[in-house]
Amino acid sequence: MDEFAEALRTAITNRGLGLERLREHLSQNGVSVSLATLSYWQTGRSRPERKKSLQAVVHLEHILKVPPGHLSELLGPPRPRGRWLRRAPAPMSAFWPSPKPVEHALHDLDTQWDDQLIRVSQQDFVTVGADRTERSFRSRQVLSASMNGPDRWVVIMHVDEHDRPLPHVRALKNCTVGRVVADQAEGLLVAELVFDRPLLRGESVVIEHELVNQAPCPPATNYERKFRLPTREYVLEVTFEGDVPASVVQLADGSSVTPGRTLLDVALDVPPGVRGFRWTW
Repeated sequence: MDEFAEALRTAITNRGLGLERLREHLSQNGVSVSLATLSYWQTGRSRPERKKSLQAVVHLEHILKVPPGHLSELLGPPRPRGRWLRRAPAPMSAFWPSPKPVEHALHDLDTQWDDQLIRVSQQDFVTVGADRTERSFRSRQVLSASMNGPDRWVVIMHVDEHDRPLPHVRALKNCTVGRVVADQAEGLLVAELVFDRPLLRGESVVIEHELVNQAPCPPATNYERKFRLPTREYVLEVTFEGDVPASVVQLADGSSVTPGRTLLDVALDVPPGVRGFRWTW
C-alpha cells in the first residue's frame, strides 16, 4: 500500500478541497502542478520525486493544514533511475580506499538496520582551526524507518595521519554512544549511535553527534562524506578560523571553488558516491 498516496487522499478529503481548487491554491503559491499529476499522486500511480515536486509537497502540507513533514516523510528516497536501477546497495565498506579494515571494525557492531534507514537529510559542519588543523566535525541526520525496529546509526571515521589520536565521539541529540571500535594503526574509528527507542515503520528521528579531535590534531586538507545509499538532502559547511585556503576543489565533479572563510555544498537527491572538498594552503 502506498502510504503517501493514502495520506494525501485522506488529507484532501478532510480539507474538503477538490483537485482543481487544490491546484489553484498551489498556483497562488507560485507552484505549478497539473490536475493529472495531483490525481496520480493521490492514487499512487506516481509520486513526487523531482525537486519542484518535493517543494509542491511542502506547500500541500500547508494548504491541507497537516503538520510539517506529514506527507514528505512518507515519500522515502527517490526511486533509483538509470545506472542505479535494480542494483543492490553497496556494502558499508564501499568507497573506502581500504575496505578490509572497515569490514573488520564493523564485524562486532550491529549494522542490521542500516539498509532500513531512509536518508532524508545529512548535514555536516566542519571547523578548521587557525593552525590549519581539523578541530571538530558536527553532524545532523534526519532518518526515517522503512520497517519496524531500527534503533541505531553507525558512524565510520578515518584519519589519514595514523600517528595522530583518534577523535572522541559525543552524542548531542536523541541518541547515546553505543559500542565503539578504534583501530589506531589504520586510523579508523567506528561507533554506534543508539536512538532513544526503536523506530516504527514510517517514523523519523533527528540525531546529532560530534567528533572532536585530540591534540595534536591532524592537518586539515579535505573533508569527505561517503554516501552508500541515496540521500534526499545534503548540506556541508566548512569554516576556517584562520587562513583561507589558496585553492579548493569540489570532490563531486572536480570543479574549482572560490576559496572563502566558509565553504558550502548543498545538494538534493544525492546518489551513492562521495561529496566534499579538497583544498591546498
